[in-house]
Amino acid sequence: MKNLTVAVVGATGVVGQEMLGILEERNFPVNKLKALAAPNEAGSIVRFRGEDLVVEAAAPESFEGCQIALFAAGEVVQWLGPEAVKRGAVVIDNSNTFRMDPTVPLVVPEVNPEDVRWHQGIIANPNCSTIIMVVALKPIHDAAVIKRVIVSTYQAASGAGIAGLNELEAQTRQVLAGEKVVPEAFQYQLSFNLIPQIDVFEDNGYTKEELKMVNETRKILHVPGLPISATAVRVPVFRSHSESINIETEKRLTTAEARQILSGAPGIIVIDDPEQKKYPMPLFTAHKDEVYVGRIREDLSIEKGLNIWVAADQIRKGAATNAIQIAEILVKEDLV
Repeated sequence: MKNLTVAVVGATGVVGQEMLGILEERNFPVNKLKALAAPNEAGSIVRFRGEDLVVEAAAPESFEGCQIALFAAGEVVQWLGPEAVKRGAVVIDNSNTFRMDPTVPLVVPEVNPEDVRWHQGIIANPNCSTIIMVVALKPIHDAAVIKRVIVSTYQAASGAGIAGLNELEAQTRQVLAGEKVVPEAFQYQLSFNLIPQIDVFEDNGYTKEELKMVNETRKILHVPGLPISATAVRVPVFRSHSESINIETEKRLTTAEARQILSGAPGIIVIDDPEQKKYPMPLFTAHKDEVYVGRIREDLSIEKGLNIWVAADQIRKGAATNAIQIAEILVKEDLV
């Protein structure tokens, strides 16, 4: 394996910090790591491989000599990403900026790793909820061809970043102490509540988060017209998203067949033993890289359909781990 110079943009944030840890965990061939962030974060200290790294302000010249640039810094990639590409780096971006650009691959390594090969300098990391869903959909689609998907998400507070995590913790303390709650990161009090809105509403009544799941799933699975309906809900869980997914297929799959297919699929762990009350939950899936699947059963309302329940850590598999898995493909296939 090559020894690479890797930049992490947004190194002080939740996803950026996770990227640093996962690069270390997976023994990614980093010879030199550049920790980059906004100018007001310059001078901060982050840890990598047991050493302190001083965070630098991200600028075009920061990418000189870099082969891979992992972006976890939002829309700044719109101008900094092309600058990194000009200097020879392949950009793997966690924001929404390039996801639906037809010239940019949108990749989940367990689902469409081959799309990495046609990158033109930038590869997009999908939305966290989309990643979690398509890992579970792909083996079903390969076996029985999916005709329609209905998904409801139960998304953790950390999906809104460190501000979301801090607010849920603070609100929980305030409610238990009988104090007034003033929401800032979320539209309403999240503690002891559910909020059926993530991101802003569009004219058709769906939120941007819901439409991301629709459009990104179609692009990743290469099924442009796949009927998908999504409802995204924020729940008072600190970490790990869950999803209830209803799937209609062209070929009927029994519960046993679906369980066997999912059990043999990459990136999936099946926990599905109703008699023993065993099923995926955020409590057990946080800080893990796999997508956990359970509650597998045939849909009683249609002839060829399945219901499944999935849970996965949206910071790891839904963001940081997926990006680094993409980088591993680049290295393995000598594309960088």
